[in-house]
Amino acid sequence: MTTVRIVKCPHCGKPVPWTPESAYRPFCSERCKTLDLGAWASESYRIPVEEEDNDANASEDKKP
Repeated sequence: MTTVRIVKCPHCGKPVPWTPESAYRPFCSERCKTLDLGAWASESYRIPVEEEDNDANASEDKKP
């Protein structure tokens, strides 16, 4: 007997069984899946990037 893994819907947090019958996994519904896709498409999700310090790189280039 296997235990079914339960995950939280990334959009609303509702529990979702991780089984082939869960057509929208890891989302609980087509609505949550579509809302998440829309957030990506509108660039609502951002990955933080550290800016490079050009002055530090320039001083390293000038070292003999």
